[in-house]
Amino acid sequence: MTGPNISQTQRTLGYLLRHAYECLSEQVYGSLAARGFADIRRAHSNVFRHIAAGGSRVSDLAERAHMTKQGMAYLVESLAGLGYLEVMPDPADGRAKLARLTVRGDAASRELVRLSREAEETFAAALPPGDMERLRGQLEGLVAKMGARGA
Repeated sequence: MTGPNISQTQRTLGYLLRHAYECLSEQVYGSLAARGFADIRRAHSNVFRHIAAGGSRVSDLAERAHMTKQGMAYLVESLAGLGYLEVMPDPADGRAKLARLTVRGDAASRELVRLSREAEETFAAALPPGDMERLRGQLEGLVAKMGARGA
């Protein structure tokens, strides 16, 4: 028998935050294909969300995304094969791999942020005036008190 899970019936904060994120993610990645990036999948957000402007070690990306190094390496190799990343030995440690956005990867990253802002505007329109600003402020305060932890 299938029915609501415990999180859904208990309406935990985790469920509410995750559900809102999943709705936002669906809107963003649903729109991404029409913007010329049909080959990017939701799983790739673990790279785009955590990569530093000048590039990041694959092991650091894995740690920030709370993934295994092998899982992150798979995503990085996938994005490199699609032309979004370049992967090279880390100049500071030749044993480590450094992933860096290509021009196409940078364009995709900027589009993901733009689409996220559009999704936020859609969410705001579904709420009474001022509620999104209050929600954002409360979440910013919560994150500040908890610590960024690799955001």
